[in-house]
Amino acid sequence: MGLLSVAIWLPILVGGVLLALGRDEYAGTVRWIALLGAIASCLVTIPLITGFDVASAAMQFQEKLPWIDRFKVFYHLGVDGIAVWFIPLTAFITVIVVISAWQVITERVNQYMAAFLILSGLMIGVFAALDGMLFYVFFEATLIPMYLIIGIWGGPNKIYAAFKFFLYTLLGSLLMLVALIYLYTVSGGSFALADWYKLPLSGTAQTLLFFAFFAAFAVKVPMWPVHTWLPDVHVEAPTGGSAVLAAIMLKLGAYGFLRFSLPILPDASHEWAWLMIALSLVAVIYVGLVAMVQQDMKKLVAYSSVAHMGFVTLGFFVFSDLGMSGSIVQMIAHGFVSAAMFLAIGVLYDRVHSREIADYGGVVNTMPKFAAFALLFTMANAGLPGTAGFVGEWMVILASVKANFWIGLLAASALIFGAAYSLWMYKRVYLGPVGNDNVKNLIDLNAREFLVMAVLAVAVLFMGVYPKPFTDVMDASVAELLRHVATSKLPQ
Repeated sequence: MGLLSVAIWLPILVGGVLLALGRDEYAGTVRWIALLGAIASCLVTIPLITGFDVASAAMQFQEKLPWIDRFKVFYHLGVDGIAVWFIPLTAFITVIVVISAWQVITERVNQYMAAFLILSGLMIGVFAALDGMLFYVFFEATLIPMYLIIGIWGGPNKIYAAFKFFLYTLLGSLLMLVALIYLYTVSGGSFALADWYKLPLSGTAQTLLFFAFFAAFAVKVPMWPVHTWLPDVHVEAPTGGSAVLAAIMLKLGAYGFLRFSLPILPDASHEWAWLMIALSLVAVIYVGLVAMVQQDMKKLVAYSSVAHMGFVTLGFFVFSDLGMSGSIVQMIAHGFVSAAMFLAIGVLYDRVHSREIADYGGVVNTMPKFAAFALLFTMANAGLPGTAGFVGEWMVILASVKANFWIGLLAASALIFGAAYSLWMYKRVYLGPVGNDNVKNLIDLNAREFLVMAVLAVAVLFMGVYPKPFTDVMDASVAELLRHVATSKLPQ
């Protein structure tokens, strides 16, 4: 077993141990095992970054074992510069979520912690899979723990939200399965992504496959207009579920475009780029305006996630080094910022049991430390220079302007909307006189909450001030992907 296998199976194994420990009688032990397992899983991913050869565009840390011999399905793992940062990000967010739930979750603690650890391993599997069927298995398996997290620990309408989440994402993925089987057939019986990248597919086949993959990945991102499941799910999901969903699970869809749609179907990707750009701009502008009128803090941040992910898909389809690198940076940054935003809302919800903006006001008077952290995360969500939220958006806007001035101008307008809905929410919740007795009786962050906020604040500031370690790793792989996408796959 190599590093990638350990990164995948260690958290899943720890999750299995937690499930065997019984329901609540060992809650204290369960929390410590979950934390130690999450930290160990995170530490395992560090050598992937420190040992990564940034000059190479090839797949690194590869592992290949036969899995289903009859259909030539392999347990084939590896990462390039595009995938490698998402693995430590996933493990890091899992540690944060385990700490954040320490005192909040009091029932079925072992099942809650196990669900997140197992989910972490499965999501890492998605980023590391180099076999089409292995990718599909991991991609679909992530639905199960998240479905349970929403359905068991969610809000009043948790069953509705869990079903909506499951059905939307499953239906989209069924078309992807058809596409995978077609590629397996025309490649002479291979599920290896490297073989699929060489296939000379006709224009019609590419278009049909492009929309089959689009059905799976656009729902997962989620792109407008298939985004409607996300706000409902975020509102009902527990705080940890919202953090992982926004920080990591949305990235699985965007990553799918990079690993499947663009390299396998370059001609269709160019042909339908106008549609992808149009849908991305609608997400950036229209959904930003929708976010502005939300009265529920979680719904507002959920819609802002759709808008921010619009930048990601926009950057993919302007076909430039700057745009694609900016999109990947935006995906990583959004992981930090969205997790921080949802966890901050969770801090307030744990005290007041309300997410309605109208139920707050003047929180800065009673929770000054927390208000300072919340201001930083709000500014990062608005794309303030010096924070992680700015770097990727700026790169995508610059690439868009180079491709077409008007596309760049429309994309840049999102910074105005982002500042409007983020700062207006902050003003109504945190500033001014104390709004009511609930706010008056609030207690500032305890040591555990302060640790979570501080770690995320460091990540947001470090990436905003010094993004070079992130961009250096992806440069060679992005250049290779764009060179590949520029080469026609139509039969000669």
